[in-house]
Amino acid sequence: MVVIRLARGGAKARPFFNIVVADKRTRRDGRFIERIGFYNPIATANEESIRIAQDRLTYWRSVGAQASPTVERLVNQAAKKAA
Repeated sequence: MVVIRLARGGAKARPFFNIVVADKRTRRDGRFIERIGFYNPIATANEESIRIAQDRLTYWRSVGAQASPTVERLVNQAAKKAA
């Protein structure tokens, strides 16, 4: 099964997450199929905190990829910011 989830990066106490499409059986920060965006939880006011390639998200959902609950929340949050 293919899932859309967060892969952690960044340094200790400075998290940064890539939004990736990966096989469910792989490790959280392991191999992935495609990177479709990022989430920076500690972004300042003048920095971009979320970026998601909506076309790729739509494609992966159309072929059966399941988004994690956190990614669903971030997608909805990004949609509200864009509107």
